[in-house]
Amino acid sequence: MARPEQVLLLEPQHELRFRGPFTDVVTTTLKLANPTDRNVCFKVKTTAPRRYCVRPNSGVIDAGTSINVSVMLQPFDYDPNEKSKHKFMVQSLLAPPDMTDTEGVWKDAKPEDLMDSKLRCVFDMPAENEKTHEMESNKISASLSKSESSTLSMKSMASSLDDGEVKKIMEECKRLQTEVQRLREENKQIREDDGLRMRKSTAMTAPHSSSAMRVKEEGLSTRVIALIVLFFVVGVIVGKLAL
Repeated sequence: MARPEQVLLLEPQHELRFRGPFTDVVTTTLKLANPTDRNVCFKVKTTAPRRYCVRPNSGVIDAGTSINVSVMLQPFDYDPNEKSKHKFMVQSLLAPPDMTDTEGVWKDAKPEDLMDSKLRCVFDMPAENEKTHEMESNKISASLSKSESSTLSMKSMASSLDDGEVKKIMEECKRLQTEVQRLREENKQIREDDGLRMRKSTAMTAPHSSSAMRVKEEGLSTRVIALIVLFFVVGVIVGKLAL
C-alpha cells in the first residue's frame, strides 16, 4: 500500500545546502509548515547522525503553524572530489485528537499512516576570490561599526556635558599644566643647587689637601734633624771613650 502524501510543507523542498569553509559548525535552517487543521507529529532523521546536530529533531506542529529546524553540520576536512551521500528524512503523522503521549503515538502508528520527505545534502565551498571578498567585507563592516560606535559614544558624551562642566574641565586642564610647569622649574633649580654644592665641596677639599701635604713635609724635616743630632751626640760620646 502506497504511503500517503506528505502534509507538511518543507522549505527547502529537496536539498539542504551547507556553505564552507567547514572548519567550524555550519548551520542551515529547514522550515516545516503545517497547513492542515490538525496537529502533526514530526521527526527529522539523517543517514549520518554523528555528523549533524538537529534542533529540534522531533515534536508537534500545531494546525496552521510552522517551525524552524536548525541543522548543524560539524567541522570536517572537506574533500572536493568526494560527493556527499548524506540524506535527511522528515517523517510525519497526523496526531490523534486525544493524544497525550507522543512516543506512544509513534509506536502505535501503522506504516500507512506515516508520511515522509527526503532531502539530500549539498556542500558548497566558495572560491578563493569569493572568500577573500567575504573576509574584506567582514573587515570593512567591523571597522565601520566600530567607527560608528565611537562617534556615537563621543556625541553622547558631549551631549551629556553642559557648558559649566566643560568650563570646569578646561580650568582643571590649565591648572594641571601650570602644576607640571612648576614642578619642572623646581627640578631645574634642584639640579643647579646640586651643581653649586659639588663645586664648593671640591674647592674646600683642595686647600685641606695642600695643608696636609705641608704638615707631612714639616714632620719629615723634624725627624731628619733629630736623627742628625742623635748621630752627633753618639759620635761625641764614642770619641771621648776612645781617648
